[in-house]
Amino acid sequence: MNFSDLGLSEKVLQAVTASGYSTPTPIQAEAIPHALAGRDVLGIAQTGTGKTAAFTLPMITRLETGRARARMPRTLILEPTRELAAQVEEAFTRYGVNHKISVALLIGGVSFADQEAKITRGADVLIATPGRLLDFTSRGKLLLTGIEILVIDEADRMLDMGFIPDIEKICRLVPFTRQTLFFSATMPPEITRLTETFLHNPARVEVARAATAAATITQRLVASAPGAAKRETLRRLLRESEGLKNAIIFANRKRDVALLQQSLARHGFNAGALHGDMDQRARMAALDAFKNGETTILVCSDVAARGLDIPDVSHVFNFDVPTHAEDYVHRIGRTGRAGRSGTAYTIVTRADTRYLDDIKKLITTDIVWLEGHGVNDISHAASDDDEDEAPQRQSRLRAARGDKPEARRERGRREAPRKEPAAAVAPPREAPRHPPRHADKPRHGELRHPRPAPLDEASPAGMGDHVPSFLLRPVRLKTPA
Repeated sequence: MNFSDLGLSEKVLQAVTASGYSTPTPIQAEAIPHALAGRDVLGIAQTGTGKTAAFTLPMITRLETGRARARMPRTLILEPTRELAAQVEEAFTRYGVNHKISVALLIGGVSFADQEAKITRGADVLIATPGRLLDFTSRGKLLLTGIEILVIDEADRMLDMGFIPDIEKICRLVPFTRQTLFFSATMPPEITRLTETFLHNPARVEVARAATAAATITQRLVASAPGAAKRETLRRLLRESEGLKNAIIFANRKRDVALLQQSLARHGFNAGALHGDMDQRARMAALDAFKNGETTILVCSDVAARGLDIPDVSHVFNFDVPTHAEDYVHRIGRTGRAGRSGTAYTIVTRADTRYLDDIKKLITTDIVWLEGHGVNDISHAASDDDEDEAPQRQSRLRAARGDKPEARRERGRREAPRKEPAAAVAPPREAPRHPPRHADKPRHGELRHPRPAPLDEASPAGMGDHVPSFLLRPVRLKTPA
């Protein structure tokens, strides 16, 4: 089957051909005809199967007729993260090159005034994250009463990020007669309830069993001790992996992302970082640098685990085993995309075994251990406070204080205890010749100025009987002229 058999317009087909595609993926082949017919679609497919084109291509075809009105977009696409929203905008730019379609992007970290200006001019396609969209509607800057097509992408990621109440609120703001396209890689019970509430007789398109990894991905488990040994295991895998062209490394915590990127940079690896605490400009710069090949390794949190389309990633490394089994499917889905082969390594410590069991239960596949060694074959005596790491932490603390070797030696001499002779006897303490320091200061509760001592009878009172010398000076009188 070719794209020409799906019912797309001629202009869209020309843009698809210019992008280098001729054969649709399974989810595109099944979802596009239903979307063009105006039916609600429930698409379930693993990541990397072309879900973005499955809704952008029919939307562009249907937008060829009609025009947008100010503050009333015609279509709405909801994405969980800013990166995914920006990626969908790029897809509309690529596939809508032969159309005059106005696209507005509403995401955080960008000027509110610039986004408002685009909405005021009118937008055919509105791509937004739920928080910024509700911010616009609550201020009265946006009306959703003209929405013809609503797309909810990466719904399971929306669930993980706590956006389901926002999605329900948005679905009540759009017209009841809209068309809804709903896409997700997994279908937990909360997502199933959402589809039953807001989708009307949807066409269910399921091209792969939910929560499965692509067959083109080679999965391996690597046993390791925690702490510094775990980072050494990662560096060894990076050096010894065959065919490694570029790699994405996932860590569970944002602070670990920054520390791991700095550690890799100190050992000579060309690594960048991407996590949620970075501002939007820095996040996009790090992502563009990895896409363009300026950096070969991208250390990131789960902000990059869902839906990001980086076509040719050769390796994925899970430095931390994900605590949610569904995240494992999304993480390793960054490689092996569009039919390419990929490799995914997961570093496992003894504390990660329960999370690993959940992953195996979800994907119903037994993952092979690298070199046949499991966690029980690795000595886990080391920890984050092991002896190898302690000198490095002390060195970092000294560097942070600005200590120099000379200053440390001098401080050591000052702080070293003095040895007294064993037979020496302490001399008797003599009475101080001078009053102790600050002895003249009043104690607590005493008067600041002490009372004067009683006058001695021999001492003169007042000025005494003597005449001050300044009074004995001769006085010159001026004679009258």
